[in-house]
Amino acid sequence: MKHYLSIKDIDFLPEWVEGALALKKNPYHFQDLGKNKTLCLLFFNNSLRTRLSTQKAAMNLGMEVMVMNFGSEGWSLEFGDGTVMNQGTSEHIKEAAQVVSQYCDIVAVRAFAKLEDRNEDEAEKILKGFAQYAAIPVVNMESAAEHPLQALADAITLAEHSTQRKPKVVLSWAPHPKALPHAVANSFVEMMKLQDAEFTITHPRGYELNPRITHGCRIVYDQNEALKDADFVYVKNWSSYSNYGKVLLEDSTWMMTQAKLGQAKFMHCLPVRRNVVVEDAVLDSAQSLVLEQANNRTFAAQIVLKKLLESL
Repeated sequence: MKHYLSIKDIDFLPEWVEGALALKKNPYHFQDLGKNKTLCLLFFNNSLRTRLSTQKAAMNLGMEVMVMNFGSEGWSLEFGDGTVMNQGTSEHIKEAAQVVSQYCDIVAVRAFAKLEDRNEDEAEKILKGFAQYAAIPVVNMESAAEHPLQALADAITLAEHSTQRKPKVVLSWAPHPKALPHAVANSFVEMMKLQDAEFTITHPRGYELNPRITHGCRIVYDQNEALKDADFVYVKNWSSYSNYGKVLLEDSTWMMTQAKLGQAKFMHCLPVRRNVVVEDAVLDSAQSLVLEQANNRTFAAQIVLKKLLESL
């Protein structure tokens, strides 16, 4: 594996999940693997779980870690070929990626969607720029359209808590006061396509995700119908894809409640707005897996880093 940019870079999901669970039981078993190796974390957007879990994963493997926040510390980057750089940008991705490659062995990048231009977001200029010009492996810590570390952590969580051979898993849209990107939902859908599960997506009309990603998935516009007999309910807000980046409605009736959840396990990537996306009674119940998901972010990152280190 050259890079970890997408959930599609996983060759066989069950083997990765099994490997992550083994690391969870013995996190320091491969400390020599990362000895004298350095991971560089580049953040173009804020983070809590992603930064700490990825840094912890690297430390578990014996790696050194460098962190840089581009918003406040780095030069503004240029990505276009042949650009006359006489405006706001100070450094080209060609030099930046090659320089970073001299300082570390793996680089991880976090760069959100701007939700202004769909084509520009889907071009993934920052992530793909580093993948193109860096001489080292690149890890996606969430990009404009994908969050493969979160999706892998979700797969680990499902494996740990599933009691059914073929569980029913529902991805449900929820209201949110801000326009949010599609990355988490996209990667969760891609991950569920690799699972032996009954999978359903539910959201109001107008909030369809990228049809290339959801192709073949069951989509239900009635939330209560979709949630019937669910084993796991993953709740997440996203803005409109067709009317790109727009909040079409703020329908509070789509908030996840204990009554709707029934006996299902509740999942969310965090951070979450209480009593907007989900009520307190769900988050504070024994059915909530959000802290387990957050914990599994370390071992999702660790299995990715382990595989990349083994390929160096």
